[in-house]
Amino acid sequence: MKTALSIAGSDCSGGAGIQADLKTMTMNGVYAMSAITALTAQNTTGVTGILEVTPEFLQQQIDAIFTDIRPDAVKIGMVSSVKLIETIAERLRFYKAENIVVDPVMVATSGSRLIEADAVATLKKELLPMAAVVTPNIPEAEILSGISIHGEEDMTAAAEIISKTYGCAVLCKGGHSINDANDLLYADGHARWFMGKRIQNPNTHGTGCTLSSAIASNLAKGYDLETSVQRAKAYISGALSAMLDLGRGSGPMNHAFDLQGEFSL
Repeated sequence: MKTALSIAGSDCSGGAGIQADLKTMTMNGVYAMSAITALTAQNTTGVTGILEVTPEFLQQQIDAIFTDIRPDAVKIGMVSSVKLIETIAERLRFYKAENIVVDPVMVATSGSRLIEADAVATLKKELLPMAAVVTPNIPEAEILSGISIHGEEDMTAAAEIISKTYGCAVLCKGGHSINDANDLLYADGHARWFMGKRIQNPNTHGTGCTLSSAIASNLAKGYDLETSVQRAKAYISGALSAMLDLGRGSGPMNHAFDLQGEFSL
């Protein structure tokens, strides 16, 4: 079995962060591991508290994983401070990690800010250049590119700027009133659209975490980037279209097993 590591924050409500990553990686057929950057008190409506781990403890977690069960892919999610970002970058360089997917988590779906202002520059400098692909949503792509995005032409321009500036592929996620659910992959100077249909499901908490983890899982299994994105998009579209109701205790678990056979090949 291939392996994947999530380096991200913990979501006690189980819908985003480490919890979403581990579930997604498992459903996509890889052995999932984690290095936790922070504990958060949050649910689908907002974040009420963040408690960071120390850089030293984050390093210990990463060392423990790479010296025993080396990951075939690494997904990086919420990292809120400069020191933690620097620790991750140093350790991944040291271990020559491969198939790194960076989800530049800056603002939660609920609107809560999840990264310190000075950490954005460090994220750009340290993590983006080592990424196989970075997966910003529209607001994050605006921050990373420095331009405003009002339509699909702007998405393409922003993705090109990010890719050429940091030397990584970019999956600019649609939505946010830009389009139905069309995502743009910009890699090696070429753009490809992955078309999607907006699904009217109110349970969108953690969708970004899920998509990036699914991409990492498929990269770990040896698929190329375009195929990994295509498979990941099919997985999350299937999950959303199943209309999981987080307000009903047994529903999501039953649907999760239903989805496994169809999407986790």
